[in-house]
Amino acid sequence: MDTMVKTPLEMFYRWEQETPEQVYLRQPKNLEWREYTWREVADQVRRIAAFLISKDYPPGSRIAIWSANSKDWPIVDLAIMLSGHISVPIYPGQDIESANYIFKHSESQLVFMGSFDQSARAHEALVGGMGTVAMLGCSIDCDHSLDTIVQELAPYKDSPVPDPESIFTIIYTSGTTGNPKGVMHMHQTPGHVVPGLARSFRMNGQENRLFSFLPMSHAAERIIVELVSLYTNASLSFSEGLATFGDEIRSVQPTFFFAVPRLWVKFKQGVDAKIPPEAQGALSDDQKAGIATMLGLGKARMIITGSAPCPRDVQDWFLDMGIALRDGYGMTENFVHGCAWINDDQPISGCVGQPMDDSVQVRLSDQDEIQFNSKGLMKGYYLEPEKTSEVFHDGWYCSGDSGRFDEDGNLWVTGRVSEVFKTSKGKFVVPTRVEDYFGRCPHLAQFCVMGHGLDKPVMLVTLSETAGTMDTAALKSDLEEVLNEVNGELPPHERVGNIFVVPEWTIENAFLTPTMKVKRKHIEESYRPRFVPRLSGDSVQFLQN
Repeated sequence: MDTMVKTPLEMFYRWEQETPEQVYLRQPKNLEWREYTWREVADQVRRIAAFLISKDYPPGSRIAIWSANSKDWPIVDLAIMLSGHISVPIYPGQDIESANYIFKHSESQLVFMGSFDQSARAHEALVGGMGTVAMLGCSIDCDHSLDTIVQELAPYKDSPVPDPESIFTIIYTSGTTGNPKGVMHMHQTPGHVVPGLARSFRMNGQENRLFSFLPMSHAAERIIVELVSLYTNASLSFSEGLATFGDEIRSVQPTFFFAVPRLWVKFKQGVDAKIPPEAQGALSDDQKAGIATMLGLGKARMIITGSAPCPRDVQDWFLDMGIALRDGYGMTENFVHGCAWINDDQPISGCVGQPMDDSVQVRLSDQDEIQFNSKGLMKGYYLEPEKTSEVFHDGWYCSGDSGRFDEDGNLWVTGRVSEVFKTSKGKFVVPTRVEDYFGRCPHLAQFCVMGHGLDKPVMLVTLSETAGTMDTAALKSDLEEVLNEVNGELPPHERVGNIFVVPEWTIENAFLTPTMKVKRKHIEESYRPRFVPRLSGDSVQFLQN
């Protein structure tokens, strides 16, 4: 390994020695901040590592973390590394069945448990013999607690440097089409990837403040927030929850912020509720800057949206407000080391730009599949060599996404190769392309276009919060108007025959993955028997569960 490349543990040792009194983590409680210096963080990391070492697990044992974000998350993550084991993050929104599968598949020895959605049923997911440790926010009985461990155990004194090619984490995918797959990443991978990300995201050489809101079990949050904070020595602040999120981010005013489309939609809706959209065109630059500060983004040098496509009208709204909301595109398998709009030009909404740094290579296959090559690529899927071989071709990772390059070399993601379907007329339809056209409609929240073997595509949708309060007849009329308008812009083979309005898709009802991705196959299997007999009916129909 390049001697300049440092593992996360080596960065931890550096700040422990060089900046022990500098604040690293900030945890709120009722909008009051408790700050933790590197000295305090290191002390806790070393005591928890001592606890794990005392368990005499075989080296490289899998240790799970099932929790929403808090200051305990990175502390436990570092402690697992220091003790010579492998972390297995579990999404706080993970369903019980998938969590049980991950525990079994990874053979996890122990799980650190904090606040998560299914905590009341957590015992159903645990595998016999697993130990449990309570983190901040835990509401169930566990075998141990971090508070007791930190109070009673002496710190582990050694500072071992791990084998760079050994595994430090197994991040399970969200399981869009089946069981989650365990993506293995090595100790050396962050050192190859994160410093370049930090430079691209303007996190070097200045005071940096990060604010963590999305689950750190999500690869993007783990890498571009937790690990970037570790490699740049940025302060890292957390949120106590949705009720206080707005006040917290306004207090922090992060210099970098990453979020998923759902949050950007909510930000826009919040402003629209205070300033009518028709009046926003007259806002001055100072007033727009005030809105950015009110959203907590007044000091942000880089703002990234990712994980799923952001509605173009929403992204355009931020750009019109003078807030440069930029697309980022990567995946768990390449350590989110992909593409982003990182130059100073005005971002183009919907475009993911160019490679994040010079070490990333991207190409399109003959079938227009996006493929990556970089030092961020995974070692493979845990215990699944056949699935690993399926996604590699000549050393390149095959993303499964389709794309195109424009004349300036910018990458556009056009859909999933596997989601393209053919109608009865023999024409191929890319569902995400069609769905993008309907993103302009404020009445709609979620979309799923399908239609393999049908005469015309159909679209299943769920309603936004505002549409849920509308008169049904007025809503139907509005949706019919939108359908006619969009169909007028689409080529004949992509025109949608029917819109079917259905109840919200959630993680709990198994229509969304823990990362909020739509499970298209499951949605189609669930609804197709019900909508096919109604294709000759009204162009807009309401289906209830």
